[in-house]
Amino acid sequence: MLITEPEKILEVARQARNVAVVGISKNKERASYEIAEQIMDRYNLFLVNPRYAGEEILGKVVLPSLKDIEENIDIVDVFRNPNFVEEIVKEAIEVNAKVIWFQPGSENMKVIEKYKDRIDIIYNSCLGVVRKMLD
Repeated sequence: MLITEPEKILEVARQARNVAVVGISKNKERASYEIAEQIMDRYNLFLVNPRYAGEEILGKVVLPSLKDIEENIDIVDVFRNPNFVEEIVKEAIEVNAKVIWFQPGSENMKVIEKYKDRIDIIYNSCLGVVRKMLD
């Protein structure tokens, strides 16, 4: 299901505990790093990027995939090129994640349409901005 209403988006952010940031970067100027840093005070973060697997970013060991997370995932926060998001969505469904949250610029409307009946999806919204509204 597509979640587009601001109140429902806030509710998802408010209720979430475990957030997987997919596409985390070591570059402190990249959105994935900045947003992860902004939200780590509220959420239990899991950082995912096969390129940096085993390395540490923001004091957390980076995992190669969502399948390596041993806890239930409330939000899969996607920071990837839209051409590469379908595999992330498939993996999120496979691990029973609750919500895929496409950060601005990562949305792929074909993929969103294809999977919207299999997993809750948020797009056109930034989790970092929404997180600030929760205080």
